[in-house]
Amino acid sequence: MYEIFADLHVHIGRTKNNKPIKITAARSLNFENIAKECVDRKGINVVGIIDCASPYVIEDIENFLKQGEAYEIEDGGIIYKDKVCIILGSEIETSEINDDGKTGSAHNLCYFPKLEDIKAFSNEMKNYIKNITLSSQRANISAYKLIDIVEKYNGILIPAHAFTPHKSFYGNCTSRLERIFKEKYSKIPAIELGLSSDTFLADQISELEEKSFLTNSDAHSLPKIAREYNKMLVEDISYKELFKAIRNEDGRKILCNYGLDPKLGKYHRTFCEVCGKNIEGIAPVTKCKDCDSRNITMGVFDRIEIIKDKKETKSPKNRPPYIYQIPLTFIPDLGGKTIDKLLNNFETEMNILHKLSQDDIEAIIGEKVAKNIVMARDGKLNIQAGGGGVYGKVCGN
Repeated sequence: MYEIFADLHVHIGRTKNNKPIKITAARSLNFENIAKECVDRKGINVVGIIDCASPYVIEDIENFLKQGEAYEIEDGGIIYKDKVCIILGSEIETSEINDDGKTGSAHNLCYFPKLEDIKAFSNEMKNYIKNITLSSQRANISAYKLIDIVEKYNGILIPAHAFTPHKSFYGNCTSRLERIFKEKYSKIPAIELGLSSDTFLADQISELEEKSFLTNSDAHSLPKIAREYNKMLVEDISYKELFKAIRNEDGRKILCNYGLDPKLGKYHRTFCEVCGKNIEGIAPVTKCKDCDSRNITMGVFDRIEIIKDKKETKSPKNRPPYIYQIPLTFIPDLGGKTIDKLLNNFETEMNILHKLSQDDIEAIIGEKVAKNIVMARDGKLNIQAGGGGVYGKVCGN
């Protein structure tokens, strides 16, 4: 058994020959570049790329395998340079009926062990999606039905960024996942917390006690990979071992969730669309205290306050710790050139965030910035909360 780092939600912006996949993602974010970034800069051992059902991306994957540096394995996944396992996934937006009887929508992360599985899944999903080549497209299907299609092709479904106000189950579809998935709820091994939530907030909902929590980056650019990630205990890097860890089977397990302080997320607190600012006050905030408007974007913190059913937060015994991790790109006075300097000396971001002393870092970039990195690791930097689609800000000490 050994420890690995896993980020299971990374987008593709364009294919290698520049065909659009995720419109809002960087052009440099293609399948091959993601694999290289995980090996050369991030130190991520397992990466989930969740736009692999696009026929254009499938073509890229097939060409990537022909180059000889990557190969599929029997236990699922594609191994690149014997250092990273790529999990093939697809983010699907489903159509739901929310608690008020209105139409809602939610994102689902669907993971598959083999290229042939996701190719077959892609071919079937053409019946429900107008443009299968693009990322996260709306499917004319509910998650209740989607999970059967995913399982048909040996896949596993996990609700994505489950609390965000747009495109999520708890955010705009339901107060209980079990209402959506009914008797199939037990088939879901985990939920993805999303950047504006953490374990403490999510464990206020009793139906989640038996589910694992995942912290992933939802990266729309190469530098954003591993801004959130998971540390796991496994025997090797493969699809099979990954999901044993997620299910806490045979001694495999999630050891830690490393994520942003929820205040750094884009939707932590309720945001007034009229005043253009976060609404301060005791949660839940449902209207603006300044202009009295209800034209708001509900914050994750406020939404959980409304739907929680536990009087106090108490995590189950096997719940791993959630450790606040501020990515290098969020740390004050740490620009791109300085990050490159650190990586040239210490190889990967995981080394910098987990293994180095302040003295090691200080020898390369000086006392001031080294101190900021260490204070960020220790949770001692002040944070201004995000909301309304704008990230929170690390303000320094």
